[in-house]
Amino acid sequence: MNLSVNLNKIALLRNSRGSNTPSLEAYANKAISLGVDGLTLHPRPDHRHATSNDALNISSLCKEKSLEFNLEGNPFSQPKNEFLGFYELCLQAKPDQITLVPDGEGQLTSDSGWEPGFQDSELKSFIAKVNELNCRTSLFINADIHSVEYASDMNFDRIEIYTGPFAQACLLDKNELQINCDKIKEVINRAQHLGLGVNAGHDLSLDNIQLLKECGLIDEVSIGHAIMTDSLKYGFDATIIKYINIIREK
Repeated sequence: MNLSVNLNKIALLRNSRGSNTPSLEAYANKAISLGVDGLTLHPRPDHRHATSNDALNISSLCKEKSLEFNLEGNPFSQPKNEFLGFYELCLQAKPDQITLVPDGEGQLTSDSGWEPGFQDSELKSFIAKVNELNCRTSLFINADIHSVEYASDMNFDRIEIYTGPFAQACLLDKNELQINCDKIKEVINRAQHLGLGVNAGHDLSLDNIQLLKECGLIDEVSIGHAIMTDSLKYGFDATIIKYINIIREK
């Protein structure tokens, strides 16, 4: 399992003061020096945290450091003010992985996976275009078999399992947790049968990563919010090391 660190919340803190403090590039370099496997950004059209320029800069840094850059976003997000539009961002950043999510423009955070049947023809057209960039594609999905098969039919390379319900179940009773774990196991098994890679993300933390690992083989987890909140307790360096140790523990 690889760890990709989502830097959006550092960008959000920076933007709150209208300066370059904290520096996104400085924390990206720090995460790289600590041994993470990749970096993730999810710019929204309103640039409320990561901006288009951030995506271009972090992508360039990752290429320089031979590290994977994962660019997340809604494929149908159009240019608006300083936002380049998601497709144009893909063209210019040339990320190693493009993760498509169904976020609405004013949505606070990603809170559900892509629903099969949502703008199918437009999605096929987008995938055909980005395939020319020779990058890996991943679809953010709910933990259900139908969504895995949909991702395969649409010619994605990977799925990213939306783990919000799993994380919430970890805080509830054991029966609810078992139901969610069983769903994730089924999705992982079906994805592997179809030749799809498996990523996971949303609300993953030091408290639930081990449980997720027990559900099956996952290629990559993307974590941002919990890393930043844990950094308030342990410091950024120690927090990154804690996540790496859990994720890579056999």
